[in-house]
Amino acid sequence: MNQEQLKQLVAEAARDEVLKLESGAILGVGTGSTANCFIDALAPYKGHFSGTVSSSNATTKRLLQHGFKVLDPNEVTILPAYVDGADEIDPAGNMIKGGGGALTREKIIASMASQFICICDASKQVPVLGHFALPVEIIPLSLGVVTRQLEKFGGKVSMRLTKNSQEDLQQASSTPFVTDNGGWILDVRGLHITHPRDLESQINQIAGVITVGLFAKERATILLVSGPSGVDRITF
Repeated sequence: MNQEQLKQLVAEAARDEVLKLESGAILGVGTGSTANCFIDALAPYKGHFSGTVSSSNATTKRLLQHGFKVLDPNEVTILPAYVDGADEIDPAGNMIKGGGGALTREKIIASMASQFICICDASKQVPVLGHFALPVEIIPLSLGVVTRQLEKFGGKVSMRLTKNSQEDLQQASSTPFVTDNGGWILDVRGLHITHPRDLESQINQIAGVITVGLFAKERATILLVSGPSGVDRITF
């Protein structure tokens, strides 16, 4: 199977998982290509849910296109489940997320949910987090301060830039990527994260950090992971 087929397989497994929820439930939905596959797979069953809570503008747009009702998170007290992918996940369910830039809203919605259903293919499973660059969303004013503090953890820090465009390659290559919240993202490479919850807390304490893409406090409770032999369901 190729990666797209693996995404489709795990998306369908996630669809079946959330359809076990009580009819009329509100569902939290994440961001990214695997989450998009999940939205598409769930669309024929949108009537099972009274509404959704979205973790990004892109996800909101896709949900609305499929006819889902999207609620303001401030209107919702608790979610029975939040479904999202991961860039890396370790054997305890700790994750690195934020490759798509939606880490802050993803963490907010995850904190509202009774369970975090992580969906990914087996390539995202790692023994120790850190091979994937760790995203940190910051207030632009704090770029220098936060960069210097993050370098103390031993990684190489770079500012995430917008992807090159055909219209203006030179300008695009030096333009900061801007999140839905108006923040910038620093990517920290070369870390070996053996104590994710401690590091999450330490980075979140740096002045100017909005949030870090370590999901240890809001770690996965269920992992649906696809491979050549099908989808495995792991609980943490």
